[in-house]
Amino acid sequence: MYRGLKGANASEVVRGFRGWSVDGYNLKSMSKIISSENGGKTAKMSDSATVEPNQQQRYNPAEIEPKWQARWDADALLYAAEGHDSGKPKYYCLEMLPYPSGQLHMGHVRNYAIGDALARHMWMRGYNVLHPMGWDAFGLPAENAALKNNTPPREWTLANISAMRKQMRRMGLSYDWSTEVTTCLPDYYRWNQWFFVKMFEAGLAYRKKSKVNWCPDCQTVLANEQVVAGRCWRHEDTIVEQRDLTQWFLRITKYSDELLEGLDKLDGWPEKVRTMQRNWIGRSEGALVDFAVDGEVKAPGCAKITVFTTRVDTIFGATSVQLAPEHAVAKAFAAEDAGLAAKIDGLLAEQQRAREAGDVGAIEKHGVDTGRFAVNPFNGQRVPIWVGNYILADYGTGAIMSVPAHDERDFEFAQKYGLEIRRVIAPKAGGEEPALPYTAEDDAVLIGSGEWTGLGCVEAQQKMAAFAQSKGFGTATVTYRLKDWGVSRQRYWGTPIPMVYCENGHAGLEPGGVVALPESALPVVLPPQVEITQQGGSPLGRVAEFVNTTCPVCGGPARRETDTMDTFVDSSWYFYRYTDAKNDAAPFASEKANYWFPIDQYIGGVEHAILHLIYSRFWTKVMRDLGLVKNDEPAERLFTQGMVIKDGAKMSKSKGNVVSPDDMIARYGADATRMYALFAAPPDRDLEWQEEGVAGISRFLGRVHRLVTKYADVARTAGKREGSGSEVEQKVLRKLHQTIAKMTQDFSGRWHFNTSIAAIMTLIKELVEVEPAMDAGEVSAAAVAEVFRNLVLLLAPFAPFFAAEMWEQIGGDGVVFRTAWPVANEDLAREDEIEIPVQVNGKLVNVVKVPAGSDEATVKAAALEDEKVKARIEGKSVVKVIVVPGKLVNLVVK
Repeated sequence: MYRGLKGANASEVVRGFRGWSVDGYNLKSMSKIISSENGGKTAKMSDSATVEPNQQQRYNPAEIEPKWQARWDADALLYAAEGHDSGKPKYYCLEMLPYPSGQLHMGHVRNYAIGDALARHMWMRGYNVLHPMGWDAFGLPAENAALKNNTPPREWTLANISAMRKQMRRMGLSYDWSTEVTTCLPDYYRWNQWFFVKMFEAGLAYRKKSKVNWCPDCQTVLANEQVVAGRCWRHEDTIVEQRDLTQWFLRITKYSDELLEGLDKLDGWPEKVRTMQRNWIGRSEGALVDFAVDGEVKAPGCAKITVFTTRVDTIFGATSVQLAPEHAVAKAFAAEDAGLAAKIDGLLAEQQRAREAGDVGAIEKHGVDTGRFAVNPFNGQRVPIWVGNYILADYGTGAIMSVPAHDERDFEFAQKYGLEIRRVIAPKAGGEEPALPYTAEDDAVLIGSGEWTGLGCVEAQQKMAAFAQSKGFGTATVTYRLKDWGVSRQRYWGTPIPMVYCENGHAGLEPGGVVALPESALPVVLPPQVEITQQGGSPLGRVAEFVNTTCPVCGGPARRETDTMDTFVDSSWYFYRYTDAKNDAAPFASEKANYWFPIDQYIGGVEHAILHLIYSRFWTKVMRDLGLVKNDEPAERLFTQGMVIKDGAKMSKSKGNVVSPDDMIARYGADATRMYALFAAPPDRDLEWQEEGVAGISRFLGRVHRLVTKYADVARTAGKREGSGSEVEQKVLRKLHQTIAKMTQDFSGRWHFNTSIAAIMTLIKELVEVEPAMDAGEVSAAAVAEVFRNLVLLLAPFAPFFAAEMWEQIGGDGVVFRTAWPVANEDLAREDEIEIPVQVNGKLVNVVKVPAGSDEATVKAAALEDEKVKARIEGKSVVKVIVVPGKLVNLVVK
C-alpha cells in the first residue's frame, strides 16, 4: 500500500511503500523530494553528480554517454537481429514510426523509451530481437513547409530525418539502422504502387464518383476515418465539406466481417481499441424494405423509398417514413415545391451546424412534413413522408421507418410533432403495459401485427424478412458503418497512383479508360521539382512531362493519374518491409516475414485505433490472400502509452508546448531523461511533465554511481558466494532478489516500469543503510559482488549508457544488455516477517508483523494483541474476524 512520500532525499523516495501492491508512482513534487541532496538547487549536468562529499568519482553523463555511443555506433551488429536459424525464440518489438517533422519531443521519447527498455530486456532474456525504426515521410506538412520556406518537400523531409536520427542515436535507442525504412523514397513507394496494381487486378482498388469529405485547408479528399467530429484530423478547427468527386477507393468492406470477428482473437490488444474498432465497423443485421411512394414522382428512380431496419418486427407500428435532407426522393419533392425546398435547405443547414459542433447525435430534432405519403408493404397503410435533420444521407439508406412506440429517437420526434404512436410489441409475460418507448426484444412478442402476432421478436424478424423477400419488396441484409477507404489525395507529396487513362482506347477499353501499369514500369517516380500551390487540384496535373505518357497496352497517348495515395497506405505495411528492407525484387521475402510475424509487441498511441490500426489489419489480410504472408493479424500484442502533458495539454509541436530531449540531455544526460519518462507515471497513463523530475533522476544515478565505483574493485575480484552469511548479508540479498523478482514480473506483465525503478531505489536505500556494515566486513565480498553485478544488470534496460559504464567498472564480461537477465532466488527473496494491515470496520488502524507463512490463527492473535487495535475495540464486541492470508485482517465490531 502506498502511504505517500516522506523524507527529503533519494534514499528515502520509496519509504512510503508497504510491499509492492502499488499501482502507480507519480512524483509531481520530485524536486522537493530529491533536490535537497544538492542544496535545494535545480541540478544541471555540471552539478548533477554532487550527491555525496566523499564519493570517489562524479557521475558525468557528458563524458560517459558520448564515449559509449561512439563504441555502439562502430559496432554494426550490436542491435542487429540474428538469423532465423539462431535457435533462439524470436521477439519482434516495434514502436510506431514517426513523421519526420524535424524534432523529437518528450512525447516521442516516452514512446521509444518503453520499446527500448523492452527490447533490451528481451535480449537479456535470450531472445532473437528485431527492433527497427523508420520514417512515415510522405504527407501534407512537408508541402506546407515547402510553401512557407521555399524548400522542396524531399529536401525538407530528408534533412528532418537526418536530424531526428541523430537525436535517436544520442538517446541511445537500440534500433537496427540497417533495416531503416523511409517511405518517401522510390525503393519503398514502388511497392505501394505494386500493391495498388495487385489490388486493382483483384477488384479491391476501384474508381467511382461519390460524395467525399473535402478539407478546405488541406485542399484534398479525406477518408471517413480522417474526419473527427466533422473536422479534419489534421486541422481541428476546419469543418469538412461534402463534395461529389470521382476518386480511387480500396474495398476494405470486403473484409468487414473478418475485421470484426478477428477482434475477438486479439486478446493482447487493449479492450478500448477493440471496442473503438467494433463501433467503427458497426455491423447491423436487419432488413431492407421498400415503401412505395403514393402518387406520381417526376424524378426517375424515386418511385420507392428503401429503408434499412434492424427491427422489421415493429413495422406494423411504423407511423411515418423519414428522409435525410439530401435523399433523392426529398430532392425530387423539393424540385416540385419551392416552399418545401427552402424548409429542407434549413434542415440541411442545421445538420451542417451540428457537424461543426462535433455531435450530430445530439442535434435538436426538427422535421418537415412533405405532404406526401408512402405505403407500408406489410399492411398497405399510407404513412406520411417527413424529412428530418437528424437523418444522415451516408448512414444506411438515408431513410428510416419511424416506429415511435418502440424507439427512443422516434418517440421524441413523434411527441414533438404529434405523430401517431402505435404499440405493436408487448412483454411475453403479459401484465401491465410498459411505459413507452418499449424497446425490449428478447422477452417480447408481437401484438397487432397480422399473421405474425404472438411470435417472439427474434423469430418474427427472420420470418418477416423472408416474407418481404418472397414478395419482392425486401430482403434480409447486413449493413456496416465501415465504408470503403478513399485513398485519392489531390497533393504532390505522396505515392503516385500507378494508373493511366488511354486517350484513344483499344480493344476492350473505351477512350479515357483506366489501365494499370505493369511491374516493369514501376516505380512511377515523383518529379523532383514541382510548383506547389493549393489551387486547382494536384500540383502534378500541371507537370506536362509527368502527365503525358503512353498506354502500356496499345502504345497510344495516355494521361497519368495525378492523384497521389493517402499516406496511411505507407504505414499500413511498413513493418513487413523492416524484415527485408533492402529487397529490390519484392516488397519482402515471404519466409522472412513469416518468421517474424506477427509482431510480438506493438507500441503507439490510442489515437491510431481507427486510422492506422484498422488499415494495417486490412492490409495484412490482403497480403495473406495474395500469398505473401501466413498471419491474419499484424500484431499479437498492442500497448497504447499515455500522453505527455505540459501546460494542461498534450505535448505537440502544433500546440507550442514541446520540450526538446536535446535540452534535457544537455542538462541531465540521456539516461536520466529517458528514465524519468519511464518513472514519472505508469506507461499506460498520462505523464505530467516536470523538469525537476529529470534532475532528481540524475541525482539518483549519481548516488548509484558513487556506490558502484566505491565497491567496483570488490565486485571485480570477489569469488562466488558460499553459505548463508551474516544477518545483514541475508537482509541485503533478500532485498536484491525481491527486486529481481518484481522487475521480472513487471516486464512479463503489466509494464509498470515506474514501480520497477522505484524498486531499484528501495534497493539503493537498503545499500546505503548497510554501507557501514559492508565497510566493516559484515557482508562478504562475494555477496557485495553479487549485489552490484545484478544491480547494474537491472538498470541496463532503463539507463543503458550508465549501465555500460558501470559494467566496465566492475569488470563485467561482454555487452551489458546482451548479458543474461538476473534470476531471482526464491529462498533468498523470502521474508522472515511480513507486514499485515489491520482494519476495524474497514478502517486501517495499524500494521502488525508476523512470521512469513503464519497460519490464520497466528495472524488473528497478532492483530488482537496489538495495542492500537486493543484501544480501538475497547468496550466493543468483536462480531467477526476476517483474515485474508498474507494480505489483511479486518475486525468487525459493534
